[in-house]
Amino acid sequence: MKKISLTLIGLYLLFLHGFSQVTEHYTQVFKSKPLKLEEINLVTSYYSQTGSHSAVTGGGNGIIGTQVLNGSEQLTDFANILELKLVGYSETGIKHTILAGLGVDHHTAASQRWISSTGASSPEGTRVYPSINWTQENEAKGTEFGFGSYYSHEYNYNSFALDGHYGFKNKTGGEFSGKVSAYFDQVKLIYPSELIPFTTDGVTPYEVNIIKTNASRGGASYYPSGADIKTSIPTSPRNTYTGSLTYSQVINKSAQFSLLLDIVKQDGWLGLPFHRVFFTNGSEKVENLPHTRLKVPIGARFNYFIGDDIIVRTYYRFYTDDWGLVSHTASIELPYKFTPFFSISPFYRFYTQTATKYFAPLGMHSTLDTYFTSNYSSAAFNSNYFGIGLRSAPPGGFSNSFLSALELRYGHYAQSTDLNSNVISLHFTLK
Repeated sequence: MKKISLTLIGLYLLFLHGFSQVTEHYTQVFKSKPLKLEEINLVTSYYSQTGSHSAVTGGGNGIIGTQVLNGSEQLTDFANILELKLVGYSETGIKHTILAGLGVDHHTAASQRWISSTGASSPEGTRVYPSINWTQENEAKGTEFGFGSYYSHEYNYNSFALDGHYGFKNKTGGEFSGKVSAYFDQVKLIYPSELIPFTTDGVTPYEVNIIKTNASRGGASYYPSGADIKTSIPTSPRNTYTGSLTYSQVINKSAQFSLLLDIVKQDGWLGLPFHRVFFTNGSEKVENLPHTRLKVPIGARFNYFIGDDIIVRTYYRFYTDDWGLVSHTASIELPYKFTPFFSISPFYRFYTQTATKYFAPLGMHSTLDTYFTSNYSSAAFNSNYFGIGLRSAPPGGFSNSFLSALELRYGHYAQSTDLNSNVISLHFTLK
């Protein structure tokens, strides 16, 4: 996902140098201002999840042949994100904004133990994702454009992304923005130990079976004499290209709406090889999905101010793709100001989706299927997500400190597949 590219770092240093120079040449209205740290945002969150349909063990609990499967989806994630916002102005009044971020997540997942059939895999992992984004805005004309670069790394996944965005405002309170982005991912193809695709030179099928049996029991202590066993598994590319269009319009002093359209094209290895699939005859393979996918989400927002104290924020999204998945999302949030500096925001979101053409539960796939998955993210289900947020932003900050705003949010998620989760987050803004 997110990486600081050398090109954008160079741009950043160039702008920093340019804005830091003292100049005596002014326009009639504007004066050059060097880049200045305007805001620091720190978000920390804790997420916990339970469920019984892990894709690593074929979509659930059960006994297939001699294998006893544990479908636990138990997972915890502790995330921290730091973002720095720097703002400067050129002599012509052009505003330059740089957002530099760094995120670090650490998670534990019960299902990772079952990537190896012996339960020997590590149940923990860490993801690191830096980012940088530069935007140039002409406030007088109401136009802006910019670029972003992102990177994400974890033990079996590396992702690098670039984006470009442009927007303008009209004289009737409307605003149009467009964005294009490209993600270039490399996935380490980790197979279940009993399904490692050994290649051999001069080794009989009987000997290969012995090797696989040993591997599935946690070792590879037996190798036939003269065997040339190649067990390395290369990474596989996965590319995602997105085009986004947004139009927002102020209707009056109390109402505003937005229309959103995305087109997403993916290609490459779109499944994961450590997602097992079991068939009606008891045989086992790794998940196999088409190598392309086209997604089209269409959404709308409508916000309405009821007096000075209550805001009604609503959202709807329709989604469809060429794998046969269709979904609907509807949400509402009701921020209420107890005082001008303290608010409470209850929220609720409903989601429903159909299954993709390639999904079937544990042990229900036919051996004649070309594509197959038992990952319940591709199943038909409904979900409810609700919670509350508290926000305080007193004038002058808290006790005249750099802390200008503090927000606490809690949410509970419940899916009809029996997956449940809770998340709590704390957002600090310093100025």
